[in-house]
Amino acid sequence: MLDFHSHILPEIDDGAQSVEESISMLKMLKEQGVSTVALTSHYIAMDESPDEFLENRKAAFDKLSVEIEKSGEDFPELLLGAEVYYYPGISKMEELSSLTLEGTNLLLLEMPMAPWGEYALREIDELIYTSSITVVFAHIERYFKYLKKGTIERLLDMGALIQVNASFFFSRHTKKKALKMFKEGKIHFIGSDCHNTQHRPPRINEAIDALKEKFSSESIDEFFENQKNYMNS
Repeated sequence: MLDFHSHILPEIDDGAQSVEESISMLKMLKEQGVSTVALTSHYIAMDESPDEFLENRKAAFDKLSVEIEKSGEDFPELLLGAEVYYYPGISKMEELSSLTLEGTNLLLLEMPMAPWGEYALREIDELIYTSSITVVFAHIERYFKYLKKGTIERLLDMGALIQVNASFFFSRHTKKKALKMFKEGKIHFIGSDCHNTQHRPPRINEAIDALKEKFSSESIDEFFENQKNYMNS
């Protein structure tokens, strides 16, 4: 099982504030049956250059790797990536491909908490059309109140993919909508979006439990098999 969105790397963003907290979250994910974790620390262009981010990410990953080796335990496979914050002109960023998830052409893109203008949608369409990057929209459920009717379908027509947070499936306010989107094939990745072990811990197992209540094991297996295809395309 894949956790496509996490903030486990230590001391690099608003996620894990220590290596010990990183290790604790990895243990929780392992217990939940997660075999692969995407390490998607925040990248904000106005705060640092891609090179600076990659250097900081490497330092954080190296620190975590040392502790993993010391522990002698088996942990999920870790893939380096980023949660890239959208800004006007992002499609012109020459280093954008360096922020895709390790071994893939998938870019996790976080949008502003505001109505999505036509300029932004056209720019993302241009980015997908003119590059080898496939945009994965992070936690799309956060933006429903900002999206015009038909926007999600438009994103899918562009060739974009959709990631939702695990909480989308187990919150009583959103569970029905989440299951409907899953049935319609409008969800491609699920992420814990975990930041710590207290207020925003990994709870991806609860999302899978909700899916098992509604869908067959064959449907769920197909979902995870499709994820492998997206990552290898």
